Amino acid sequence: MIILGDHQYGKAENRIVRIVRDTPRHEIRDVNVSSCLRGRFDEAHLTGDQGAVLPTDTQKQTSYAFAKTLGLASLERYAHALAAHFVDDVEPVDQARVELEEFAWERVSVGGTEHDFSWVRSGQEVRTVSVTVEDGGLWITGGLKDLVVLKSSGSEFHGFLKDEYTVLEPTSDRIMATSLVARWRFGDVDVETFDFDEAYAEIKAALVETFAGFHSLALQQTLYEMGKAALEAVPELVEVRLSAPNKHHFAYNLAPFGISNENEVFHADDRPYGLIQASVTRDDAPPAGPAWVGYSGLV
Repeated sequence: MIILGDHQYGKAENRIVRIVRDTPRHEIRDVNVSSCLRGRFDEAHLTGDQGAVLPTDTQKQTSYAFAKTLGLASLERYAHALAAHFVDDVEPVDQARVELEEFAWERVSVGGTEHDFSWVRSGQEVRTVSVTVEDGGLWITGGLKDLVVLKSSGSEFHGFLKDEYTVLEPTSDRIMATSLVARWRFGDVDVETFDFDEAYAEIKAALVETFAGFHSLALQQTLYEMGKAALEAVPELVEVRLSAPNKHHFAYNLAPFGISNENEVFHADDRPYGLIQASVTRDDAPPAGPAWVGYSGLV
């Protein structure tokens, strides 16, 4: 017997730029907004009946309308309101997830004074937000991606398992570099009052400072310490998930030219790469439920 399995649909990557122009000093928020709905849509797949399907174009229009009426001052509050609207006001929808990616801007400085309505693109990373709403349930996750970090010392890798195909040499001083993806799950927070922007800054600082300051015997160890530091920095977090491609740097052989190379000149090898992933959680964390739905892999 063949049956229809899990299914969902939505509108992906609505690029929304919201300018607040209430005063001569404008504010900007630049985001990708994706919505995804789950519910009673079986007939659309089985018979082609679209009677229960809210068009993805309608989801797009709603995303832009909410950017005006609600604003984007708080990304999490915007995502929560949008997801709650789809669940509460669209009868066939049982669960809605809204995901955001934020692209940061910083003000242009003219003669040492910040300009009121000009910016340059900034940010070392892309901030991510996901809010999932279903009847009786709310799951909020934050995160970041494309945070490229590197340290030229303070990292070792030795004592590893070897077999007949192992050629890697152990080292007690190597470059550690990665393009970090991190996701974190909040516990019970008041969406209307909790300062998610402040929490984001504290979590990012904990991740970066731990990467820099912790003497590492393995990237796995560093990831655990980073996740632990984030949980300690923000008590409202219950779980952190980390994904770190190991951006290898190999000392280049300059011996043929009679030149010594004492860990000074490297070849940056972008692939293949080791991919290290881990989750760090509180032992009393509530179940994740659908918090991670939509993410590929561990994160």
